[in-house]
Order: sequence, then structure tokens, then C-alpha cells
Amino acid sequence: MDLTYTPEEEDFRARLRQWLGGVLPSLPPKPPPDDWPGRRAYDLGWQRMLYDAGYGDVHWGGSPSVRLIFLEETEKAGAPYVGANFVGLLHAGPTIAAEGTEEQRARWLPPILRGEQVWCQGFSEPDAGSDLAALRTRAWRDGDDYVVSGSKIWTSHAEVADWCELLVRTDPAAPRHRGISWLAVPMDAPGITVRPLRTLAGSAEFAEVFLDEVRVPVANRVGEENDGWRVTMVTLSFERGTAFVGEVVACRRVLGELAREARRNGRWDDPVLRRRLGRLNAEFRALWRLTQWNVSEAEASGGVPGVGGSVFKLRYSHARQDLYDTAADVLGAESLDLDRPWVLDRLSSLSYTIAAGTSQIQHTIVAERVLGLPKGR
Repeated sequence: MDLTYTPEEEDFRARLRQWLGGVLPSLPPKPPPDDWPGRRAYDLGWQRMLYDAGYGDVHWGGSPSVRLIFLEETEKAGAPYVGANFVGLLHAGPTIAAEGTEEQRARWLPPILRGEQVWCQGFSEPDAGSDLAALRTRAWRDGDDYVVSGSKIWTSHAEVADWCELLVRTDPAAPRHRGISWLAVPMDAPGITVRPLRTLAGSAEFAEVFLDEVRVPVANRVGEENDGWRVTMVTLSFERGTAFVGEVVACRRVLGELAREARRNGRWDDPVLRRRLGRLNAEFRALWRLTQWNVSEAEASGGVPGVGGSVFKLRYSHARQDLYDTAADVLGAESLDLDRPWVLDRLSSLSYTIAAGTSQIQHTIVAERVLGLPKGR
């Protein structure tokens, strides 16, 4: 395991940093949080700028170390996040790159990289969230098509998406994990209905998706029929492996801002608060090192993150909640003001022990695949 960067990787960092310094001041203002068509256009416009500058395919074309450097430097510089197309760039795209056919890669990857299409994720269902293998959305063969019926929930950015990475049950008689397939579904297909959901923070980036006999070409299946669970594990390894890298950098920045705010408003005099800030500093430094370790392991295994991503995701979810609980202590009564910094972030942090696999699921993965403990009954 080598946590140092090569001269070539440091050269990539320097060139990226220089480019960001020149281009970021020219960006237009970000659209309002509830203007999803505007945010889609803004996010895809940024992706097009990255593509034109030669950075569009970093998320799956570069080595894990290069992806780490890219996410670190763009977050430090305050560059736009992938935003509305995080599923395409961080989940579906890498999965298609790793598991798709040559024709599928040529069909779907270039539009994602050029900032032309948005993807959403159709995994969770009302009765199949943490227990994803319990999904019941059906797909049956009819000639060269699958006919899909069912529903999905917590589908990020479905209202502005062009495509959906959709998990369906293609063999209801097979064991739960062996009858699932991974499909790419156009969101304008007849029979699809999208109903936005409003979160605790007042945003509407999630939606319910209803599918009523939607016809999807068999050619849109990634991987073999009934092998979708294995393909999904590839998707989730990317989701838990490197997708949170920028957020770790952001949390370390917030930690510094909290210390400055505490000095400004007098809360720094509280020794208990200082200890909490010190512990969080150690937490996020350790998480950054764990991220580097996971990246090193991914490079040794061909570029796909391993189960170390579950270790990271488990600890990061709780550390992020601790960070924003501490922010509330720093702000005091002002933590009830939704217009104050960190308040909405605190509300959204509540979801992190659920999103991308609950902490209970991560505990099970770590127990079985890292510690080698027997599977639960």
C-alpha cells in the first residue's frame, strides 16, 4: 500500500489547480435551490467545461488516485459539484464502463461526459430499501423487449433525468439475489410517471417513479439476465468508495469555519466544545487517510473500490452528523434559523446513516466481508 502520489499525479494536480483558478471566476451565478431545470442546465454546463478542458472522464477514465486528486482539488477550489448528474457520473457511468458492452459504452458514456444527459437511480422501493434484494418491480420478456411494471422511491433528480439505472426482478422463482437484472431505461418512455417528494429541508430532489408496462429493449440490459445483483454491487462500490471524497474535504473546511465562528461569538471558551472540535478534526483526518487507503486498494484490484468503502461510509455518516450537531452548539439559538450557514446541512446530515445503504447494512457488510464473521440467519 502506497499513500504517496507519483510525479505524474502531482503534475496533474498542478495543471488542474491552475485551470480551476482561471475558469471559476467566469462562472455564472448558481440557480436557486428549487429551480431544478436551471440547476440541471448549470450542472451540465459545468460538465461540458470539464469535458472541453480534458477533465470530463476523470470519474471513470482516470486511475483511482487521479479521481481522488480531482475531487480534492475541485472541492478546495469551490468548483461546482456534479449536482443533478451525480448518478450518471459517479454511479451509472462507472458501472457501464466496468460492466457494459462496447456498444453500450459507446452509446451512453459520451453523452454523460459531454454534459448532455442526466441519469437517476431506480433502486429503492417502498418495501425494499435497506433490504434491496426484496425489490418487486417486475420485468418479463416479450420478444426483444422487457415489459416493466412496479414503483421506485427516493429516485434522485428523476424529474430532470433522461435515463434511469433500474433494478428489476426478471425471475421471481429464483433466490432473491439471483433473479435481478440491471436495465437502462429512458425516462420519456410511455408508462413512466414521476411524482416529486419534498424533504425535511424543503427541497424536492427525490421522487417516486411509477412504471406501468414500460417497454425497455433487451439491449438496454447491462450484464447478463438475472446477474443484476452482482452488477449492482459494482455500482454500490463506486457509490461508497469515492463518491463521498469531495464531502470529506468540505467537512474539513466546515470544521475550520466552525472554529473561527466559535472564536467570534465566544463559544471557544467552552473546553467541552474545543474537545469536540479536536476530536472531529482527528476523525476527518483519519477518514481522509482511509480514503487514500481505499483508493490504493482499488488501484491494486483494477480500479473498482472494495469493501473498505463500507468501512468508510459507516464512519463518515456518523462523523458528518456529529459535525453538524456541533455546528448547532456553536450557533446556539441561531441554529433554528434556516438562513444561517450549516442549518440546512444539519437537516440533510440526518439522512446519511440511511442513504447509500443504512449503517445497519454497512455493519453487516463489514462483519461478513471484512471480519469474516458468519452470516446472520
